[in-house]
Amino acid sequence: MKNQVVIITGASSGIGKALAFEYGRKGAQIVITGRNEQNLIAAETELQAAGIAAKGIVCDSASEEQTRAMVDQVMLLYGRIDLLINNAGISMRSMFETVDLKVLKQVMDINFWGTVYATHAALPHIKAVKGGIIGISSIAGYRGLPVRTGYSASKFAMNGFLEALRTELVETGVHVLVACPGFTASNIRAASLNSEGKVTGDSMRDEGKMMSAEEVAKRIAEAYESKKKTLVLTFQGKLTVFLNKWMNGFLDKMVYNTLKKEKDSPLK
Repeated sequence: MKNQVVIITGASSGIGKALAFEYGRKGAQIVITGRNEQNLIAAETELQAAGIAAKGIVCDSASEEQTRAMVDQVMLLYGRIDLLINNAGISMRSMFETVDLKVLKQVMDINFWGTVYATHAALPHIKAVKGGIIGISSIAGYRGLPVRTGYSASKFAMNGFLEALRTELVETGVHVLVACPGFTASNIRAASLNSEGKVTGDSMRDEGKMMSAEEVAKRIAEAYESKKKTLVLTFQGKLTVFLNKWMNGFLDKMVYNTLKKEKDSPLK
């Protein structure tokens, strides 16, 4: 990765920032994006303090215009893009029956369309160097989760898009990896939206029992280096994918009962 240019969307915190450190320590030139300028500057400063060549660019992944401008700026600064990591994402928690549908649209705009916009803008440059694309998806892209209908839908869409794209690019030398972490210690649950589209500001799960963002980043980098097409993390995640394929009726009840135990769960 020495001197290769890596774009990581939504990298002010969590898995995105951990990936910035992971690839930065390998000698890559890191570009991180995010909507919050203050948080982005803080992450950029932290990376640079660790001796990593990092540049933060304010960009709302839900905006095609901002995303294309970001890619143009990267090409102006570095002249190449070797790896695009589509990490920007947001979650939600609400019963579908009571959710304001604008919440589902917002989740889809960031998680799915954000991936589409960045990939479409960067693809010609990635093809030119036979680089790669990583999509940070979720187990929710394999198994629909109650009270997370919009999140699950966005991740299913993301998985299908990247699988189709990977097949289109099979003769080009561009590698596509879909990485699906299980529950990871990050701020995505605290930043999730409720039925009205307001940020909850609190995690409903015990973050201390989850895989760390740093461990997830390490596993993703190893999977990309090994040219894996998909990566499903944690025993719980792998078991969920397996059981959903062969025993989905049983899993309906198991997933329902598990998520009903979450703090302030709307499930009864």
